[in-house]
Amino acid sequence: RGVPQDDTEAVRLYYLAAKQGDASGLLNYGQCLEQSRGVLQDYREAARFYSLATEQGRAEAMCNLAALCGSGMGVPQDIAEAARYYRLAAEQGHVHAQYNYGSFRELGKGGPQDIGEAARYYRL
Repeated sequence: RGVPQDDTEAVRLYYLAAKQGDASGLLNYGQCLEQSRGVLQDYREAARFYSLATEQGRAEAMCNLAALCGSGMGVPQDIAEAARYYRLAAEQGHVHAQYNYGSFRELGKGGPQDIGEAARYYRL
C-alpha cells in the first residue's frame, strides 16, 4: 500500500512547501524539527515555523507554539504567551488546546484564575 516511509523525503517536501509559505508545510516542517523526524532537532527553528503557520491561523501550530512557550524550549519561557496561544487555538476548536487553556485558567497560569472560564473550556 502506497510507498515506503521516507522521513528524509518527507522533510524535503515539507520544507519546499514551507518555503512557499504553505501553512501545512510550515506546520509539518516545524513538527519534524521539534520531534527530530528526518532532521536534527531544533526547537528554535520549530518555534519559528510554528509562528509562521500561526500567522496563517493554523490551530495546531498555535497549540504546538504554546507548548514551546510554556516550556521555554526554543523560545524564552512565557506562560502568559502560552496561555494566549492555547486560547487562540481553543477558540478554533482544537481539543488539546481547549483542555490546556482550561487547565491554565483553573490553575491561574499565565493569567488570573477563573474556575468558570476553565469549566467552559473543559466542556467544549
